[in-house]
Amino acid sequence: MGRTITIEPVTRIEGHAKVTVHLDDAGKVERARFHVNEFRGFEKFCEGRLFNEMPLITERICGICPVSHHLASAKACDAILGVEAPRPAKLLRELMHMGQVIQSHSMHFFELAGPDLLLGFDADPAVRNVVGLVQANPQLALKAVALRKFGQDIIARVGDRRIHPNFSVPGGVNKALSVSDRDAMLAQIPEMIGYVQEGLEIMRGWMESNAAEMERFASFSTAYLGLVDEDNAVNLYDGEIRLVDAQRYELDRFDGRQYLDYIAEHVEPWSYLKFPYYRKLGWPEGIYRVGPLARLNMAEKMATPLAQQEYERFRQLRDGKVVEGSLYYHYARLIEDLYAIERARQLLEDPECTSKDLRATARVTNREGVGVIEAPRGTLWHHYWVDEDGKLEKVNLIVATGNNNYAMSRAVEEVARSCVDGEKLTEGALNRIEAAIRAYDPCLSCSTHALGQMPLELVVYDAGGTEVARAQRR
Repeated sequence: MGRTITIEPVTRIEGHAKVTVHLDDAGKVERARFHVNEFRGFEKFCEGRLFNEMPLITERICGICPVSHHLASAKACDAILGVEAPRPAKLLRELMHMGQVIQSHSMHFFELAGPDLLLGFDADPAVRNVVGLVQANPQLALKAVALRKFGQDIIARVGDRRIHPNFSVPGGVNKALSVSDRDAMLAQIPEMIGYVQEGLEIMRGWMESNAAEMERFASFSTAYLGLVDEDNAVNLYDGEIRLVDAQRYELDRFDGRQYLDYIAEHVEPWSYLKFPYYRKLGWPEGIYRVGPLARLNMAEKMATPLAQQEYERFRQLRDGKVVEGSLYYHYARLIEDLYAIERARQLLEDPECTSKDLRATARVTNREGVGVIEAPRGTLWHHYWVDEDGKLEKVNLIVATGNNNYAMSRAVEEVARSCVDGEKLTEGALNRIEAAIRAYDPCLSCSTHALGQMPLELVVYDAGGTEVARAQRR
């Protein structure tokens, strides 16, 4: 008889999800699904609020990446006013964003992915965690904490709080950067660059020792999407959307504010999370990936020197072809971490970063506005429709994790087919399925917009639909 295996909750991610692996009568994987079973409803309960409240409301979607929502929302509000924020305000917004990227990427690599990579997929779960990592390499753990603290310090110095800052407002920002805060941040950058480079050295060594695993683990073809500047360099704050196919051929390039002309969403009954795709190719041919690996695949360079050197190594991995294995997300994430620290230095050294020219004011000019930004996990859209008084009539959010929904589902199925044996089920095999999800660093609270905590469960069913095994983690 066939069986179904359920993994619930999925661990070391933000939010609540489960995986079901369906086995046939021979105990082989027939299909596997990644279920996002929380629902939050931010898009609906924001209706009727004034648009200028949204930068503070939507950042409460998440405590891990609030800055991404804060800034995307502010950009959408700029569009409703029909103004462009003054250059010093844009410098400070981007600086805060770099702090967000540094703290998020550093935490993910060292604390969420690190236990798998540094301790082993098959290590005892009792030690395969951040505490086990501290015990195995206390000095590395301290550097990881310092990196995340540095990112949070940037956010706090710019916006007064590490989490849920009150900083970006429609038309600009509400606080200038002091010279003392600028100098304090600049003084930390050389040390932080060294810490990320140490992480990159560890990652390169792991990739060399596990080359076959890197190539085959959840490796499949998709398109890749993200923001770039005029020279096709990765741009995490602004730019145009670039979409390339699995051969790095440019499929499209467009103003992200016009996303509805290019991006549609597919729905499946087994998940609250929608599946975005490229309209011109349809579903499922138009599926794409976002986030660190996608950005490095779709771009042609990095805009800072040390990150560019590492990017050139990245491009050599497959002789310039796209890099498809999901585990490479961890390498790409560290390259972007390095970029974000270098970019923070560039922003801090700009003479206008301490200017007090911070805000443009206007009345409601446009009845809708779109804000686009590259959150740590990928491309994020905020789209608001308002009445003549600025009250929200409709809200649409397409979040990075949503953009990667197909990819995570496909990764789960690929790894399940290669690792799960219904006759000899191991914890390590189930952990590899979770690791396929963790590679994308999903933020499920962001993507579904449910109240309360969401655990992860893995359930296995036989061919007749009878539950035969269940693993839960809370």
